[in-house]
Amino acid sequence: MLKQVKIFIICLFLALFAGQAALSAQIRPELQSRLDVMSQSDEIPVIVTLRDQVNPQAYRKLSKRLRQKKLITDLREKANRSQKPLKNLISLFQGRKFRSLWLVNSIAFTAKPRLIKRLANHPAVASVKLDAVVTLSPQTMNSSSLPEWNIDAIGVPDLWNLGYTGQGVVVANMDTGVDFDHPDLMNSWRGGSNSWYDPNNEYALPHDSDGHGTQVMGLMVGGDAGGSAIGVAPGAQWIGVKIFNDQGEASLSAIHLGYQWLLDPDGDPLTDDSPDIVNNSWGFPEQLNQCYQEFLTDIQMLKAAEIAVVFSAGNKGPLPYTSVSPANYSESFAVGATDFTDTLSDFSSRGPSPCDPDGVFPDVVAPGVSIKTADLTTIYGIPNVNPYTSVTGTSFAAPQVAGAMALLLSAAPTLTVTDLENIVRQSAWDQGLTGPDNDYGSGFVSLPGALALIPGINLCISDLDVDGDVDGSDVFVFAAETGRFDCSETTPCLADLTNDGAVDSSDLSLLLDDMGRSDCFTSPVP
Repeated sequence: MLKQVKIFIICLFLALFAGQAALSAQIRPELQSRLDVMSQSDEIPVIVTLRDQVNPQAYRKLSKRLRQKKLITDLREKANRSQKPLKNLISLFQGRKFRSLWLVNSIAFTAKPRLIKRLANHPAVASVKLDAVVTLSPQTMNSSSLPEWNIDAIGVPDLWNLGYTGQGVVVANMDTGVDFDHPDLMNSWRGGSNSWYDPNNEYALPHDSDGHGTQVMGLMVGGDAGGSAIGVAPGAQWIGVKIFNDQGEASLSAIHLGYQWLLDPDGDPLTDDSPDIVNNSWGFPEQLNQCYQEFLTDIQMLKAAEIAVVFSAGNKGPLPYTSVSPANYSESFAVGATDFTDTLSDFSSRGPSPCDPDGVFPDVVAPGVSIKTADLTTIYGIPNVNPYTSVTGTSFAAPQVAGAMALLLSAAPTLTVTDLENIVRQSAWDQGLTGPDNDYGSGFVSLPGALALIPGINLCISDLDVDGDVDGSDVFVFAAETGRFDCSETTPCLADLTNDGAVDSSDLSLLLDDMGRSDCFTSPVP
């Protein structure tokens, strides 16, 4: 009998220990450290994530419109059904500031330790974490820039001249907001209640107190009101999410709410009002070379709905293993930064990525040093006489690639997100080591090359100066575009590839063959 009692006590102890271990596993360490020093009457913001999740891969075979409708409907229904018991418990224990994050089947609220521990032990709960705060990294400002050098460098005018300006495409940013009063941005805002979202409830209409979001949006869709073109896709429309409050802070729940809103801006899954592309010029630099998966599900869901997700690679270079999340997810499209000589910037983060060690980080690179863009029209209530600035950082390389994707979509609206990503990678000019590497990724973005890879597009991209002729003048444009700056009208030039003493269309043909580009043609349809 005594032996049986001992066995029972041991089993009971093991069961209790296992229960505590499970409980500890569900409460994330950063939250547990806060709970350890809190009194029972203190409150703390948390996010509870449920085990029952929608599988984004289940929607791949559906058409884009049907996919978005069914995905949104399923996400909402699963959240409503599975969150109901937890909502009752939260209400019973006086949880406050309740917000449903149906995109990731989570609940954000403020609670006391007793409720947090009870929820952590609930069988439906996968984890309980601190609703932590992300701080916007300061950006580098420059005193001068070469207007439009970045626009020319990635070949934007070639697509403009063919009539592709981003028309019919909607882009979004998750940032500090957008200055609606800027002359380069006011006319391209889509407008309406489904085109602006502030999860911090500070502003009912587009606003930016910092400038970062305005600078980013200027590079995506800005016009030429200041005398020079600043945006890659001026024909596109924009919508915005102000995830950062006026103190430069964004809670995890605010970012989740931002992504959630982007998937269904008007709250009606029957309408098609989500953006085609969203730019993210933010990350977690304090978690260097870590795979912080807080927003992995959000990005997977957006991509399942055919929304392209572009991220700045981070400014933690020049050493390897300096990637940051969420840019280093394999699902994100990460962009590093180069200067005006196409050289990778020292600050640009390098791979490999801990989230995808067998892949390449970043995906591509684009201009990110001394870039002219829009700035705030008023500063501390005083009108800014010159609402333009010059900026540096991967934050400003990324929106140019987002804008580039908008141009490609305006040329071929049926392209999928996978198509877009593959075309941009495959057409990039190889830089650094031969082939994709963890410095330059697949290389420097080339919009003409990307356009040439789209099946069925009628092109004559060899007429680079758009004068109606393919001749020697195009060689000089092409040579500059590909970094062959030794060419000029008065000095010997490597562009004379045929060695016949003349720089003409025969040299251009060799250049095009060398770079995998052809003369006037219709791209093949598979």
